[in-house]
Amino acid sequence: MTALSDARDAATLAALPDLEAIDLLLPDMNGLLRGKRVTRQALDKVFADGVCLPMSLIATDITGNTVEETGLGYDIGDEDRICRPVPGSLRPVPWTPRPTAQLLLAMEDGAGGLFEANPRQVLARVVQRFADLGLTPVVAIELEFYLFDRLPDAHGRPQPAINPNTGARNTSTQVYSIEDLDDNRDFIDAVAAVCRAQDIPADTAVAEYAPGQFEINLRHRADALQACDDAVMLKRAIKAVAQRQSLQASFMAKPLVDQAGSGLHVHVSLLDAQGSNVFAGTAQAPAAPLLHAIGGLQASAADTMLLFAPHANSYRRYVPNAFVPLGRSWGYNNRTVAMRIPHSDAANTRIEHRIAGADANVYLACAAVLAGMLHGLEQRLDPGPPIVGNAYVQTEQHDPHWRGSIEDFLGSAFIAEHFGERFRHLYGQQKRKEQRGFDTQVTDLDYAWYLRAV
Repeated sequence: MTALSDARDAATLAALPDLEAIDLLLPDMNGLLRGKRVTRQALDKVFADGVCLPMSLIATDITGNTVEETGLGYDIGDEDRICRPVPGSLRPVPWTPRPTAQLLLAMEDGAGGLFEANPRQVLARVVQRFADLGLTPVVAIELEFYLFDRLPDAHGRPQPAINPNTGARNTSTQVYSIEDLDDNRDFIDAVAAVCRAQDIPADTAVAEYAPGQFEINLRHRADALQACDDAVMLKRAIKAVAQRQSLQASFMAKPLVDQAGSGLHVHVSLLDAQGSNVFAGTAQAPAAPLLHAIGGLQASAADTMLLFAPHANSYRRYVPNAFVPLGRSWGYNNRTVAMRIPHSDAANTRIEHRIAGADANVYLACAAVLAGMLHGLEQRLDPGPPIVGNAYVQTEQHDPHWRGSIEDFLGSAFIAEHFGERFRHLYGQQKRKEQRGFDTQVTDLDYAWYLRAV
């Protein structure tokens, strides 16, 4: 019997007597899950000694290639690092044909500590700074995504799935439509079943603004790391269930040019040592910590944009009048602003950060939100007055670009302070390589616009 230090892992293992395989999962800087699949017999060794994985996996680019500019490839002989289980993360994988479980990993640094640039560890360091101040972030994650047909259209592009009730492809949607949820009941019920099996606290599913677009919300946790673990497991579950139903789930920020993009919204409140919410207040009498936190999010927005919008496609989501923030405004119960204070009673006042796309690494997006709030609290920053009404016509609109966000990130003293210089280098070089590779491609639009005309 495997000796486990975490009671949750021991209980999960005891409930899986026929377990045959375990997926060892290491989320990389892009939020992609890399790792190994091992047999049940190998699990004892994994818990006792860890498992070796190449250090370069952390900063592998979106195409799966090593980014030599990070210094983690040939320069160090592409050496391995020990990766150890994240306590409490062992979960059954109910969608596989043979009994399988999954286990999150954390990479070590070679000196017995955790690798500082590992995304989960980046978030852990930011959370620790709150703990040093006697504060606990309470975090909830909302994820939007699309369900597409598993086969592309004649042009190789994603197309809406066939509605199981009508037999026709979905061409429209009714936002928050119960009928759309009913039409996709098999998928939603299957995801809910996986969430129950994996103890993922998903509590709300809604139909969003485009055909086949949905949002699933996770309940809040007074543990930011666990909240982000939940989101990572939920994304994997959604993709797996979709695949089993001959669908494709995509968290791409802007998969369709004429439809809504998909966002990752981060809700945060802050508890003091007595368990009271320091943001508690009303629109007429907002709490000073709430205002300072919003001010910090405004001040750090340019520095952290690359963490909220990490890919070329991310920036196609930022278009006017699409419920996507194009500035740094804030307001109460207002979906046109970047930092929204949702309707609630005073005690449950929280910030909903709406800038990140669904393609962002949830650990890094959450870390960026929390670091910005911490900066505002420490500097007592003033966010200015809240926006009432349409923020698109009342505030300066920003037009972010991938290249500019990369340069802002690499030159940011804020990132170096809150995330570390090594993380800034690794993540920045990863994104710079991806950007250069993307920009050298000749696209269909190049041919359509220029081949004959020039």
